[in-house]
Amino acid sequence: MDFREKVYLACSLIPRGSVATYAEVARAAGSPKAARAVGSALNRNPSPAAKGGKIPCHRVICSNGDIGGFAFGTKNKIKILQKELSK
Repeated sequence: MDFREKVYLACSLIPRGSVATYAEVARAAGSPKAARAVGSALNRNPSPAAKGGKIPCHRVICSNGDIGGFAFGTKNKIKILQKELSK
């Protein structure tokens, strides 16, 4: 399993209504210093949950609490997270 697959697996384990940081995902993928690489891998997510897929990359945020990037726009990321938290 390559790094990207490990990142996607780690993301798929983040429960609905929860978030993880890029650094936490990097550690879970076995590369604790690769937080930036996690962002790059998630930007290439082949199956984003926001589009009906299986990988909830919108649940990954920055260590300082900032929302971080999102291929579909940060406003959409915030809306999706708010919707999950309200359920």
